[in-house]
Formats: sequence, structure tokens, C-alpha cells
Amino acid sequence: MAAVQVTETLPRHVAIIMDGNGRWARKRHLPRQAGHVAGVNAVREVVRAAIDMGLEALTLYAFSSENWKRPAIEVGALMGLFRLYFRSDMNELIEKGTRVRIIGNRTRVDPDIRAMIEDSEKRSTGNCGLNLTFAFDYGGQEEIAAAARELARAAMEGRLDPETITPELMSSRMFTAGLPEPDFLIRTSGERRLSNFLLWQSAYAELLFVDTLWPDFGREQFLEALKQFTKRERRFGALPEAVA
Repeated sequence: MAAVQVTETLPRHVAIIMDGNGRWARKRHLPRQAGHVAGVNAVREVVRAAIDMGLEALTLYAFSSENWKRPAIEVGALMGLFRLYFRSDMNELIEKGTRVRIIGNRTRVDPDIRAMIEDSEKRSTGNCGLNLTFAFDYGGQEEIAAAARELARAAMEGRLDPETITPELMSSRMFTAGLPEPDFLIRTSGERRLSNFLLWQSAYAELLFVDTLWPDFGREQFLEALKQFTKRERRFGALPEAVA
């Protein structure tokens, strides 16, 4: 039986659902795009805080596979902000030792964005600092289905015995292979759902839902969230020691 673990240190891998840009803009009678611009500034603050604290991994939900259903003008604005962030921030991140990766479906984005993604990953592949992952055109169910198809194909071709398929083998086929599973998942804006984000990987993650809208979630709010994690008792299916 797994031992109970009371956390005394920071999490290894923090995942964040960055939610609330539109509501932040609406409260200020601004267009939704203004909320996304403010959200990029929050990304900068949180990423820099993660680097300063020496976190091992940070994964940010930047654009879901369902976000394509939004109005074309908003999708275009989001793509423009993604381009701007990569052009303005990537050199600094790489110089600070950050390893960058983007998980999701790359076939639906414009060629220049795909080139930016590949360039950033290639340039940072040898870095040993923060593992910074952007979930971009990402869906958790789509990811799991892709992993299942890969294993099914291997079994059909005789390269894999279906009886040898384990959770560990499935994990090795996920986009996040090589990273520790997220032990802390934060969602801003007061919503309390995972919205198809890291469904497989978050089986034992500690969840924190905060009312703060993402553009208002800066370094101070991030540090406060991490303090809450250190107070959590992680059981992994075991009983508390007092009743074990």
C-alpha cells in the first residue's frame, strides 16, 4: 500500500488552467482581446516566478482543441499573441536555462507558428532548468485516443503483446512523456472543472480552484497557491496514519 506523504516542499510539476481573460475584459468594458493581452502578462509573471523558485516543471493550458470554435477574430488574436510571446520572450527563457515544449496537435496551426514551436524546442533541448510546457491546440481525450491508437497499431502488427500494456506504457505514449506527472493543478476564475486538460496525467494531482481571474493572477497569487500545496496531505489511495 502506498505511504501517506505530507508535502513539505514545493511540487515538482505545476499545471495551470489559465481561465478568465474574457470576464476580466468584460468587467472593464474592454474587448475580449484586451483580456488575452493582459493574460500574456500574467504568463510572464508566473513563468518568471517558477524559474526564480527553481520549479522542475510548469505546464500552461494556452489553447484547447475546442477553442477553434470561438469567433475567427478571437482565434486570430490568440494566434497573434502566441507569435508575439515567442518572438519577445523565447530568447530570455532559453538563456535562463528553460526547456520549452509544446504539446498538442500541430497540424492545424499556421506554418510560421509550427516553425516557431520547432525552433524553440530545438534551441532549448539541452537546457536543464524549468521544463516549460504549453498545451496548445490540446485536448486530453484526443491525447489519450492517440496513445491508444498507437498501442493498438503496434499490437495489430505483432510488435506488442496487449497483455503487456500497463499504465506506465500508456504514460510513455503521452505528449508529456519524460516529465513527472503534475502533482498540483490550479484553475483560475472560479470554474471547477478540468476542461479536458491532462486527464490521464492528473490522476493523483492536488487540485486548487481560485476565484482570481487569470490576468490578475501574478507572482503573489502563485506563491500563495504553492503555500496551500505544502499544507496538503497526499495519500495516493492510502489511509491517514491516524486510522491506518
